[in-house]
Amino acid sequence: MTPGSSDVVSKTGKRMSEQNHRAEMLAAAATEAARCQRCPLFRNATQVVFGEGPLDAAIMMVGEQPGDQEDRTGRPFVGPAGRVLDEALAQAGLERAQIYITNVVKHFKYEQRGKRRLHKKPNQSEIEQCRWWLDRELALVSPKLVVALGVTAAEALSGRRLVLSRSRGQPMRFLGDRPGLVTQHPSAILRVPDDAARRRAFAEFAQDVQAARKLTEAGNS
Repeated sequence: MTPGSSDVVSKTGKRMSEQNHRAEMLAAAATEAARCQRCPLFRNATQVVFGEGPLDAAIMMVGEQPGDQEDRTGRPFVGPAGRVLDEALAQAGLERAQIYITNVVKHFKYEQRGKRRLHKKPNQSEIEQCRWWLDRELALVSPKLVVALGVTAAEALSGRRLVLSRSRGQPMRFLGDRPGLVTQHPSAILRVPDDAARRRAFAEFAQDVQAARKLTEAGNS
């Protein structure tokens, strides 16, 4: 063994041990969250939708809450909004597997309209009660950048009222002095009725995702 190599092995082993411990804690948090009854939303939702992604993710993306398909599958951003997000990630040279993605609220809040379950915005109490889980994800993943998808996530992460049009795309600090970036929620793009306007909205969203990548790369330089 060359001089100093034992120190390298020791440090590598320590990092791996710490990462394994964090992975175990995150898995335990997900298991615990599956039984969560901190707010009334658990009564009607199918299941908790916890975050997913690599423990060493440089970027964590945070949306508002799971939707209908997410509630059924138990995975975040697997519906139409998730497909928009995946396309924007691809344009930015990123893959879903590189990103940790989650929501402020882990249960699907909806209003029943016939056979359809329509999204209903969570209230402040539900957001605050669910913050317990988001804080644990943030602490354990410890991303270099947190991207708030939509105003609900942005306000929950920043602790203040925000106007999306003024804040989006601009580096800012979230609670806990975490580097953050605000952009629109991909579901908002799907609600744009005009094709040309929808293409513009997607291009702006993809630019924000690209900006997120550049911010994390700048932190490595």
